[in-house]
Amino acid sequence: MLRSTLAIVSSLVASAAALDPVEAYGNKFFNKDGSQFFIKGVAYQLVPDDPLIDTNQCNLDAKLMKDLGANAIRVYHVDAGKNHDGCMKAFDDAGVYVMLDMDTFNTYIEPTKLYWNSSQFEKYAEVMDTFQKYDNLLGLFVGNENIAKKQDSPVAPFLKAAARDMKAYRDRKGYRKIPVGYSAADIQELRPMLQNYLTCGGNSSEIVDFFALNSYSWCDPSTYEQSTYDKLQEYGKNFPVPIFFSETGCNVPGPRRFQDQDAVFGKLMVNDWSGSMVYEWIQEENNYGLIEYGPPAKKNRRGNDAVGGFIRKGTPTPRNPDFNNLKTKWASLHPTGVSKADYDTKSISTRACPMSTSAGWWQVNGNVKLPTLGETKTGAFESSPSATADPSATATGGGGGGGGKTGDKSGSSTSGPKETGGADKGNNDKENSTDRPPALLGASFAALVLSLAILL
Repeated sequence: MLRSTLAIVSSLVASAAALDPVEAYGNKFFNKDGSQFFIKGVAYQLVPDDPLIDTNQCNLDAKLMKDLGANAIRVYHVDAGKNHDGCMKAFDDAGVYVMLDMDTFNTYIEPTKLYWNSSQFEKYAEVMDTFQKYDNLLGLFVGNENIAKKQDSPVAPFLKAAARDMKAYRDRKGYRKIPVGYSAADIQELRPMLQNYLTCGGNSSEIVDFFALNSYSWCDPSTYEQSTYDKLQEYGKNFPVPIFFSETGCNVPGPRRFQDQDAVFGKLMVNDWSGSMVYEWIQEENNYGLIEYGPPAKKNRRGNDAVGGFIRKGTPTPRNPDFNNLKTKWASLHPTGVSKADYDTKSISTRACPMSTSAGWWQVNGNVKLPTLGETKTGAFESSPSATADPSATATGGGGGGGGKTGDKSGSSTSGPKETGGADKGNNDKENSTDRPPALLGASFAALVLSLAILL
């Protein structure tokens, strides 16, 4: 009887501690109680296929993440056909929300192949179907660094079409308003136009619900101006949707002091930015890891416990001083923001759709008509006073949460620092990480060469 009573009490306590969904409203995230939510997150890809199916490992990592002070993780690749209940509960119990990339190795929206088709849509829908039931699902990405070179901007309307169709699918299925957004490479010749384009046009059904940035321009020791964070703030001021760093944490020259967090969560940026995610949880060849599971393994060893020569399973051990530096920094930062009841959305502003310029990096001329599902670009985009295009009828399918493996993808493309402005630049070794798709390495290398050429 006593054991039964204790079990009931324990269940009630666990239920009471469960996280409530976070919503995007205006340019901020809000908790259920109306308080503003700020992201203190970590990139967490651990293994190439899906890090959210090993419940025991998730429990071990979630416990240490709670000690670190993290309240969110970003996962670049999941297998929608697997069971994620254990891991999602482990992170929920630790107070950690989850953000997911919906693309797979075979469905990444590539700038060299301009289309958004039903195969891509259905795989995205499977991820949404599988994870929508978890209250600690914070948001979903339609893409990551798809636009990284001068010739890449024509893919932007396809990214916007993907956001439109996934939001329409979410609403048709009766799911809660899970935010759907995009994670961009920090390239100054593209970033301002891209973030404005993905949120312009005046139709809330087809813009992204948030815009995130992978930026490594603040390399300690640095300053707000030297790092070009002052420019990021200039472009992000009164932005129409939540904006945050989806990757950050330059490791050159090291150790990392994470002084950029003072700017992000302090008076310089806190009124417009919703936090940041530090790259990354596990130590790999790129040397960005906050933790490790043991000494490097033999290079020819493969499997879930060792990929790329690094153990990926077991009790996580902090790598210091980086781990403690971040823990100490986050513990000192307690932004309160604004309550939803006192928040006036009239303060935010939607920018005009950017126009293309002769020989410029941005090639999408204003508020062009968005592609329909299955459309392939064969000529110039058609200009339109309203970019609205009803999602194709084929977009009513998708998902059901099944499907098994979605491809041998090592996660979304993450190419590390490519910011071409500012004095301090980060290390571009993230192509050695498990969250990078092999098919895109060549393009990312080309982007690196181009960026270096600009710097020189």
